[in-house]
Parts: sequence; C-alpha cells; structure tokens
Amino acid sequence: HPRKLGSDVPSACAGSFAAVSHIDAHSRSLERIERLCRSVNEARALRTQVLDELRRVIGFQAHAWILTDPQTAVGVAPVADVPWMAELPGHIRRRYLTPINRWTALGDVPVALLHETTRGELAKSMLWRELLVRHGVTDAASMVMKDRFGCWSFLELWKAGGAERFTRADATFLISLAEPLAQALRRCQANTFTARPTREEPRTGPVVLVLSEDLQVRGQTAQTADFLRVLVPPTQGRAPIPAAAYNVAAQLLAVEASVDDHPPTARVHVSDGLWMTARAARLGSVPGSKGERDIAVTLEQSSTSERADMFSRAFGLTPRERELLGHLAEHDTRELARRMFLSENTVQDHLKAIFEKTATHSRRALLALAHGR
Repeated sequence: HPRKLGSDVPSACAGSFAAVSHIDAHSRSLERIERLCRSVNEARALRTQVLDELRRVIGFQAHAWILTDPQTAVGVAPVADVPWMAELPGHIRRRYLTPINRWTALGDVPVALLHETTRGELAKSMLWRELLVRHGVTDAASMVMKDRFGCWSFLELWKAGGAERFTRADATFLISLAEPLAQALRRCQANTFTARPTREEPRTGPVVLVLSEDLQVRGQTAQTADFLRVLVPPTQGRAPIPAAAYNVAAQLLAVEASVDDHPPTARVHVSDGLWMTARAARLGSVPGSKGERDIAVTLEQSSTSERADMFSRAFGLTPRERELLGHLAEHDTRELARRMFLSENTVQDHLKAIFEKTATHSRRALLALAHGR
C-alpha cells in the first residue's frame, strides 16, 4: 500500500527527530549542570541555579530541595517554591509519614515517579490524597542525592494542571544528575567548615520550639526567631519558617509510626562555621491532663564529636582517617601508632592524606576546622 506507507514515513521521521532532540537537550543540560557542580561553592546558590536549568528541560510547577544530615537523612535547609506554603507544616508531616517514594527508601535507583510507582493510583500516597490533590498535582518526581559518606539532599518536583506527568526520559535524566549533585553538595558542606573564634558572645538563652501533633508552633524561646532568620532567610516582612524544626519533628512522627528508623536529629550549618544540632522529643504528659503530648525541638551548638563526624563525611575521610582524627587532639604520632596498631610512617601517611583532602597543613589548623575552635 504505497499511499499508506508514504503517509506513515513523515510521522515516523518526525517522532524520531523529536526523540533525538529531547535526548540532545538532556545531554546539553547535563553538561551545564556538571559545570555548575564544579564551579558553584555554596549549596543554596547551587540548588537555585540547577533548578533554573531543570525548569527549562523538565517542566514542573513546584519544587522543594532539602539538604539533609548525611547520617540521619533528616532535612534541615530547604529551597522551595510551592503554592501550598500556608500548609507547609502539614506537607512536611505527610511527606515524612508517606513511605511511597520516600527518599530514604530509594535504593540503587535514586529517582522515582509517583504516577509510575502507583501505576496511576496516586491516592496510594498519603501526601497526595490529603494535600497535593487539592492543588491539582498530577505527578511527582522524587530524587535522593547520596554517596558512601551519607545522604546529602533530596529533591521533589511536582507537575500540576491537566494530565501532565513526568516521562521515563525525565527520570533517566535525573538519575544521571544524582551522583554529580551529591558530590557537589558534599563539597559545599565541606566549604562551610571554618575555625570559630576562641571567645564568642554568650548566648542569651536556649533555642527551643514547642510544636503540636500537626506541627503548629505553640511556643518558642526568645532567641529562637533570630536563629531561624539565619537558617532560612524569610521573605521580606514575613516571619521566619522553622523548617529544621518541622523536619526533625516530622521524623519523630515517622519513627513512632514505624515508617523510618533514623533518629529525629539533624545537624545544620548556621553561619561562619557554626554548626547546630536540632533534636525532637515528646514532652512529658501532665498528670491528670488529656489529649496529645506536644513535641519539643531544641537547637544547640553541635558537640565536638557531632561536628567532627560531619567534617569527616563532608571531606570524604576513610574509616582509618576518621579514627586518626578522633585521637589526634590527645596523642602524638607514637601513641597514635600504638593505639591504631600501625607503624609511625603509616600514621604520617594517613595524616598527609587528611591534610590534602582538607587543604590544611598542620594538626593545629586541621583540628581548628574539625572541632570549630
């Protein structure tokens, strides 16, 4: 049938051309993002610029990109743009309680699509059926950025309006970005480590928020708002958003619901080399009272061991190098060799490797960065 065959050829050619163009667009975008990963040294700036690039290649109407504590995978510092910002506490709570495509559940494949995972039954997702459906969301792409040193971030992209969904090509493209972005974000975290002043201004009081079961703020100490403004700079004229508090509290709920077993704690860089640790815990019930117990979230300066662990992960130290760093402040080379069952020359080799990774040249400078003083 010459006429039928002839009529099909242009259509087939057009489809092939479109597919090739799509692949070329992804390839060019990957190159641009890899350049950003090599050149941008600050996590917020990197995420903002990569999102601009992704928006040109993969259409989406909303996003949330959250840095995480590499050990607990609990979120701390978001870059987000969602039309349901007024419902943010409920969003975070449901995201942590939704096992479908949870960033901690993504294994060897770091990207998952909601429509694909649920086979079109989006209501299987608690987050979708209780919140996203009301905002016309038709699909979600979930992506985790992790390496052998920990989980550094997760990204959520949402399509809304009509019957749009993410394609398998979109997922493949995002998968290709996971490794370079994980390495770049880890490097950005490493760049935050600077030595703290020996003497600092005394703090006026503890940083504490009290949240309800649905993550509404019931109260906070006087210094809390100042810290929150530094953690997540608010829009002009608006109150700061306690994103770190919402995330650790939501993780507590996830642990209680057996959705995830990571502890409800996360370390976050505040400014000028200062690292703080956020923790969530249930407040004790008052005898004779009724109803749910509130959640207390505390934010305090990270301990030496917490900071050193984060430092070791960010700079990609090996287990032996981490062990050496842990003993370095208290022992000389001979004692280090005895404790680690190594020769003194091997200890020196490990120390040289640490100096090279951390761009330091002395034990004093290394410990100043790792311990923050």
